[in-house]
Formats: sequence, C-alpha cells, structure tokens
Amino acid sequence: VNQSKLDFFCKLGYSKQDICRVLENLGQEALEDDVLKELIRMGSKPQALENQAQPSPLKLVARGSCSNTPRFKWPGEDESDSSDSLRPIVIDGSNVAMSHGNKEVFSCWGIQLAVDWFRERGHTYIKVFVPLWRKEPPRQDSPITDQHVLEELEKQSILVYTPSRKVKGKRVVCYDDRYIVKVAYEKDGVIVSNDHYRDLQNENPEWKWFIEQRLLMYSFVSNRFMPPDDPLGRHGPTLNNFLSKKPVLLEKIWQPCPYGKKCTYGNKCKFYHPERLHQAQLSVADELRAKTKVPLSLGKEEERCNYSL
Repeated sequence: VNQSKLDFFCKLGYSKQDICRVLENLGQEALEDDVLKELIRMGSKPQALENQAQPSPLKLVARGSCSNTPRFKWPGEDESDSSDSLRPIVIDGSNVAMSHGNKEVFSCWGIQLAVDWFRERGHTYIKVFVPLWRKEPPRQDSPITDQHVLEELEKQSILVYTPSRKVKGKRVVCYDDRYIVKVAYEKDGVIVSNDHYRDLQNENPEWKWFIEQRLLMYSFVSNRFMPPDDPLGRHGPTLNNFLSKKPVLLEKIWQPCPYGKKCTYGNKCKFYHPERLHQAQLSVADELRAKTKVPLSLGKEEERCNYSL
C-alpha cells in the first residue's frame, strides 16, 4: 500500500479500509484526485478524528440542506462548551494569501491573520488548504513571503497540503478547491474565501446550496482580517449567527434602533423600537398625516395628483 497516500487520506478522516479498497481498484500509483473522486463515488464520508477513538451511539443529526427545524439558542441558555456551538472553519489558503499580497505576492502572513481571527473567537476546528508546491523555494514568477508561517501551521495540524508532483519536468497539481469544499461540506462548516467556486457549484447540486449558504468572504484592511457583519446580505444572519451552529433567535429585532424616535424608516425599520411596542407601526407618510390630522384618503388623493403632474 502507498503509505503517503494512505496517511494523507487518513488525515482527511477517511477510513483505512475504504482507502485500501480504492487503491486496490485504481492501482497504487493513482493520482490523489482520482482517489478522492472514487471515495466520493463510493459514498465514503470522513469522520472527525476525535470521534474515531470513542465511537458515539448512532443518532440522527439535522445538517446542511436537510435541516428543516434548526435548534435555536435562546439568550441566557446554558452552554457547557462554547466551542461546541461554533462552526468548523475551512480556509482557502491560496485565496487568502494572494488577497493579502494584493494578488501579486503569496503572503503567508495573511493566512496567519485569518487563523488568529477565528482562534480568538474560540473556533477549535480550523483547517487551511494550500498546494504542496508552495513548500518549494519561491521563484521570480511566483513570489512568496513569510514561508515559515506554513511550516508552523503544519506543525499545529492546522495546515494541510494538497498533493502535487512533477512528471517529466511538468507540475501536476491536484484541484485544491475540491478538497476545500468537500471537507467544509462534510464537517458542516464555513468556507473562508473570495472565490465563488462556480465550477464546483455546477458539478454537485448539494455543493451549490452549501457554497451559496456557507461561503464567508472577507477583506484585509491595514493587516486586519475583516469578514462582513452581514455575510449573506442585509436581510441574512449576522456574522455571529452565521458562524454559530445554534444562532440566537431574533437577534436583530431586539437590537435597539440607533436613531431612536428620530428614525424615519417606520415599519420597515429592522431594529427594535420600545416606543412603538403598543402601537401599530405606520409608514412614515401615514405617521406624518396622523400628526397633522390629514385624513388618510385625502393624503392618498394628493399623492395621485402629484403623480399625474
């Protein structure tokens, strides 16, 4: 058995039995990408390494697009371990490094900044995927800085190199995006990247849904890693809820409006207005008419006249 391939796929959480079976079918010299495809085709799923030592009783868990009734965490609910409530993080190392290097330099320090940001939040499962050839000395056409960061992250079992090799002087690189999406999907986690993975969305409808719902984009502002506060848009979850397995229900609704009584959004305001608690939330135009005692029907006639002019 090819020990290096066996070790690599074991690190990803696949069972030795499944890996050996695939290698017997495809041959010991099969490319890692082909082995991965065959494992996917067989329906083999990686298991969390920490769970392999102590098998837990079989239970049904709602996950991914099959989850119809997510369990919401209410404010004040006891949580034995906060890390259990946070989603696993899978970082597209190449995308993050090139973004930090202004698309000209592979800046490993950018990867470190992203990892530190998630560590400070309390995430315990963080994986970074980078092609193996990035371990090589930098060339003039592909500059790389702070390469020692990769070595340190590998020692901490955070960084995983995706396979690559040279055949007759030509580099053969496995598709690292497929590793990133597959591991994040299997772990029910979050992908950190500014890539949309459109080719993989077209390849697998379940991956399409997952990428649309679990892709966390980001920016670097003066060496500061900054994801958006609203990863799925204005009407989506907050960043805290996006990164949590058990989001806080109605978080936005109970957040006080920063404008208070001066707010002009009326019933369209997404924040909490204590002064409107016992009254119907009228639109701004209707509120103004009510204050000036203009009949509603008259106000609407005036509006029609204005449109006709």
